[in-house]
Amino acid sequence: MTRERRAKIIATLGPASSDGDTIADLYDAGADVFRLNFSHGSHDDHAARVADIRALEKEVGHPIGILMDLQGPKLRVGTFANEEGVVLKSNATFQLDMDDAPGDENRVGMPHPEIFQALKPGASLLINDGHLRFEVLDCGEDWAETKVIVPGTLTNRKGVNVPDVTLPLPAMTDKDKTDLDFGLGLGVDWVALSFVQSPADVVELKSRVKGRATVIAKLEKPAALKHLDEIVKEADGVMIARGDLGVEVPLEQVPVLQKRIIRACRAAGKPSIVATQMLETMIKSPMPTRAEASDVATAVYDGADAVMLSAETAAGDYPVRAVATMDRIVSEVEGDEHYLNLMAAAHENHGDSAPDAITAAARQVATDLKAKAIVTYTTSGSTTLRAARERPPARILCLTPSETVARRFALVWGVHSVVNLAHTPDERIGAVAIETATSEGLAEDGDLLVVTAGVPFGTVGSTNMIRVVRMGEQA
Repeated sequence: MTRERRAKIIATLGPASSDGDTIADLYDAGADVFRLNFSHGSHDDHAARVADIRALEKEVGHPIGILMDLQGPKLRVGTFANEEGVVLKSNATFQLDMDDAPGDENRVGMPHPEIFQALKPGASLLINDGHLRFEVLDCGEDWAETKVIVPGTLTNRKGVNVPDVTLPLPAMTDKDKTDLDFGLGLGVDWVALSFVQSPADVVELKSRVKGRATVIAKLEKPAALKHLDEIVKEADGVMIARGDLGVEVPLEQVPVLQKRIIRACRAAGKPSIVATQMLETMIKSPMPTRAEASDVATAVYDGADAVMLSAETAAGDYPVRAVATMDRIVSEVEGDEHYLNLMAAAHENHGDSAPDAITAAARQVATDLKAKAIVTYTTSGSTTLRAARERPPARILCLTPSETVARRFALVWGVHSVVNLAHTPDERIGAVAIETATSEGLAEDGDLLVVTAGVPFGTVGSTNMIRVVRMGEQA
């Protein structure tokens, strides 16, 4: 199936979308990549979904991407003697400590010594997605006395966010390590790392992955934003996880940060994903709000590679309709005559290497000649990533001998990937491009293609050739 749109759609699988027929319907509606959320579900559940996706991939004859999302550390308060919790009033004092005894109106346990190690007087603690806010008055190795700043009802095991400090916590838990080994064994294409605070977190995951998948850094901590460029450099892609990010930074900053992160990713040639609450209303409603439609559109206008659905497809009442709705919104934006002008206006000089220059030239040639597609021959995928970074008006047809590389590009802006197993002699480069563009429905007789490749074939990072060929002619 050849998609017309350039931005990609990620659909999260869950109880509402766990069977093969629904997964196929989600794909038909527009899903390009399927996300497996390892915060929920058993290994058997995830294995069954991967099997269904790979069966669907074989049926449709087109690469489909699979993203596994690691849970990461979950910081929570303990339990209360009263199962209904306690009502905390403004300016009241409240203690958090390491005691596992049931809590009351004066205190509750928080079994995370790493938090107490990092706390200082004046620091903020946010509980239950920021619905309750506390200021630390005094603290020790295993306790913190706080003042209630934003009051409310606190119940069992609510999540804790500590926005003002970098916590001495690894991004990967023992559960994550076990899940990672399992997911890599299933052959997932992308691994998303939660709780990233520094580039070292990404480096650690990549050392465990060893090239068997590509790594997405989820940006949801203010500490990560202090190292944005370094994290983008180390990661293979970035997810803007606006849920936790919107708890830990003021809400009004999230749209600005979203644009900043997308710009950083594009400058580095790394794909970006905008996630969380994009069509939240569609968990229970067959229609999104106008504000949600505008939110999706804004991410596309910003130049994001992909937009993601979470609970809308994993647990919602209208999973297929949510994907179809997002597909229509993205397609409408990309049909705006000003959309590609915005992409071009944000274009920068992206490097001075020969492959960078060739790819930039291919974009310019394709624009001037109104070519239907830029065809990239690639082994590692680097040539195609460069082409996507340029945001050309022409579609990007990626020809690669690697099924793994082809699947990974299901996530990348504007790329239609095809597995081309046969070795292509130099004199057949144009002919194979024409044959594939024809079979994939990307161009017709008389249309122009701009072809880039590294000659001789098979050398990573050797892009050194650009050629223009016309469909229907001997190439």
